[in-house]
Amino acid sequence: MSDPIRLNPTLDARDYAEAFQRDGVVQVSDFLTPQSADRLEAALKTATPWGLSVSPGGKGEWLSPEALQTLGRDGVAAKARDAMAAARTGFGFSFLSYPIIDALVAGRDPGHATHELAVVLNSPEARDFCAAVAGETGITKIDAQATLFRPGDYLTLHDDTGVGERRAAYTLGLSRDWRTDWGGQLLFHDAAGDVPRGLMPRFNVLTLFRTPQWHTVATVAPYAGAPRLSITGWLRDDKPYAESGR
Repeated sequence: MSDPIRLNPTLDARDYAEAFQRDGVVQVSDFLTPQSADRLEAALKTATPWGLSVSPGGKGEWLSPEALQTLGRDGVAAKARDAMAAARTGFGFSFLSYPIIDALVAGRDPGHATHELAVVLNSPEARDFCAAVAGETGITKIDAQATLFRPGDYLTLHDDTGVGERRAAYTLGLSRDWRTDWGGQLLFHDAAGDVPRGLMPRFNVLTLFRTPQWHTVATVAPYAGAPRLSITGWLRDDKPYAESGR
C-alpha cells in the first residue's frame, strides 16, 4: 500500500509570512514529505491521462485525451497554430494538463495521487498554513491542476485576475534536477517589461505569490532533458467544494 500524501510536519507559517508580505512571493522548500513528493512525481510521469490546455483565438480550452484522439494530429496542430497566433499579441498558452478537482469530483481515476493531494491541500492544516503565509483571511478552498510543459510549451503574460475569488496563487514544483538554461522559469514582470524575479523549476518546492501580479512561464527549451512538472492553482474565498459541487 502506498504511503499517504502528507505535508512536511515541521512547516511553520511564521518562517515565510514576512517575506511574502515584503516581496509578494515566497518559496517553501520540502513542502511535502519526501515519500509524498516522490509518489506524486511518479504519478505524473506514468499514470496521468493528460489533456491539452490551449488558447485558440486567445480563449482557453481544455482538450481531453478523448477529444485529442477525435481531433487527430491535424486538428490539434490547427488549435496549436491558432493559440500561437493569439500569443504573439496577447494572452496565449499551450501545455499538457490534468484537471485534478474536476476529476476528483466526477469520480474519474480513483486512487490517483493528485486526488489525495487535493484533499490534503483543502485540509485545515494546509489551508491555514497557506492563508497565514499569504496574510489572507477567509480562504475556503485551494484548487489544483497538474501541468506538464514539454519543449516549446509556453504561458504568456497574465496577472491571474479572477472575479475577486483568487486571493493568492501557488505552484508546487515537481521537476527534479532542472537546469536553468532549459527555460520554464516562473517570471515576474514589472511595468517597464523587465523581469525583477525569475524562479527556476525545482522539486517539492511550494511557491506562493500575490495576485493580481504580472507573470509568465518561460518557454521550455527544445533541448530540455525532462518535462516541467507542477501542480498549480489559487487560494480562493468562494464556496467550498462541498457547497459548490466542484
